[in-house]
Amino acid sequence: MELARLFDGKKFMWDGKKYDTEAESLEQEQHYRSLGFEVRLAVEDDGHYLFTRRVVANTSG
Repeated sequence: MELARLFDGKKFMWDGKKYDTEAESLEQEQHYRSLGFEVRLAVEDDGHYLFTRRVVANTSG
């Protein structure tokens, strides 16, 4: 699996895990969303893969 993938012209990074079931990937996807990440799912023959991205805000005043 590649480390990064483009979705809608935006770069997402693979979370490094293979999820065997849709339920597993959905649970983790909800967790990432609760932390403020955008999440995309890629389903391949051998499993489900999550790709995430989060825009970093400039917090220095």
